[in-house]
Amino acid sequence: MHAPPELTHWDSAFVNFRHFDFPGSHDHGYRWVDVKRFRLPAGPCEDRDLLAALIAHPQFRDTYDGADLWDEPRHGQWWSHRITPDAYEAVDEATATATVRVWATSGAGVPAALDARLREVAYEPIRDATSRYALGALPEDARHDYGPIHIEFHELVLVDRGSGVLSLLVAADD
Repeated sequence: MHAPPELTHWDSAFVNFRHFDFPGSHDHGYRWVDVKRFRLPAGPCEDRDLLAALIAHPQFRDTYDGADLWDEPRHGQWWSHRITPDAYEAVDEATATATVRVWATSGAGVPAALDARLREVAYEPIRDATSRYALGALPEDARHDYGPIHIEFHELVLVDRGSGVLSLLVAADD
């Protein structure tokens, strides 16, 4: 078994729905999108190896609860050592976009400014990706000691070989 390639974290984006004006009785529902972008390594490598490199990266150890990164192996609601490349399912552009859009709109519209921001950080990267993966269901015993902390948690990995970027996109509410 060879070591996974190294990813370089270079940028992050965070979209907090509470920073946008939701008219009427519809509110933001404590929703947010977190995107961590990594530069792809030089040279060819398989998507499976990129997923392994992402899982091994310190930036992956984030519970998304405001506590920042952990030394312990936690990711979202799960023990990160229980997540493998096989936990990710290949999805097409329409499925990835619908995952974020349906979650974000909650059956209603979103403010135009929020829609524009989601287009920038989520929908365009989904469209531009050469491959897309969604974190699939994990067994209940993969949850860490204080998970679940999110009402909904959607995770996509977007590989854009044209721009040399891998994006870890998490959309959740708590």
